[in-house]
Amino acid sequence: MRKNFYFLAVISLLLVSFGVHAQGELSFVKQTHDFGKIAEGNLATYEFKVKNVGDQPVVIANVQPSCGCTTPDWTKTPILPGKTGVIKAVYNSAGRPGPFHKSISVTSNGKTPNSVIYIKGDVGPKDLKTSYTSEQKMMSPRLAVGNTSYNFGKLEKGQKAVSRFIIKNTGRQDLVVQGVQSKCKCVSYKVSKPAIKAGEQAVLELTYIPLMLREQNEQVTILSNDIIMPNLRLTLKADVVEGEANRNMQSEGK
Repeated sequence: MRKNFYFLAVISLLLVSFGVHAQGELSFVKQTHDFGKIAEGNLATYEFKVKNVGDQPVVIANVQPSCGCTTPDWTKTPILPGKTGVIKAVYNSAGRPGPFHKSISVTSNGKTPNSVIYIKGDVGPKDLKTSYTSEQKMMSPRLAVGNTSYNFGKLEKGQKAVSRFIIKNTGRQDLVVQGVQSKCKCVSYKVSKPAIKAGEQAVLELTYIPLMLREQNEQVTILSNDIIMPNLRLTLKADVVEGEANRNMQSEGK
C-alpha cells in the first residue's frame, strides 16, 4: 500500500513539474525591418512573422508602438505550438520627413512576456521616385475600380452632388485610400472601410461641388498605398448651369 502511495506521489510531482515548465515561446523571424527610402505621404507597411517554438499556446495580449505615427495589428487568436502569427506595423510618413527609427513593444503570455521589434527608414520628398523589388510589388495592395468616370448630367453651379464607385483590393495586403486631389479643389471623399482587406470591396464616395459653368470634366486623383499605381485617376462629368435663384435675380436686374 505504501509503495503504491509513493508511486502515485512521484507521478504527481512529475506532472506538476512538467506543467510548470510547459510554456509557449515566441520567436521572431526578424526583429528589425528597414523600409529604406520612402516618399512622404506613403503608408509603409510590414508584417513581422512570429512563431511559437514552445509547447503551449501563446496569446499576444497587446502591441504598443512608441509613437502615434505607427498603427499596429496582430494575430488575436492563440498561436498554437509550431504555428505562426503576424504583427503588422503601418508607418504614416505624412508630415514626417527625414530618418525614423521606431520601437514596437509586444506583450504576451509566452516565456518572454515582453519583446521589442523595430521599424526604420528615411522619408524623402513627396515626388520621390522609389524603386521596389519584385517581392514588394507582389505583396502590394492593388486598387481596382470598375468604372473610371461618372456623369452627373445637369447640375446647378454650387450644387452638391455625390458619386459612388465600387473599388476592390486585388493585392495581398490591406488597401488604404489616403486622399484625393483635384485641380478645382471642389471634390471631397469618403470610403466605407478605413482599410480594405485583400479580395474585399468598398464604396468610394466622391462629393462634387461645381464652381464653373458649362460642361466640366474634373480629373480626380485617388491616392493610396498601392505602390504599383499610387495615383489612380477618375473623371467626374457634369453640365453645369446657373442656379434658378441666380437666373431670377439676373432677370429682375434686367
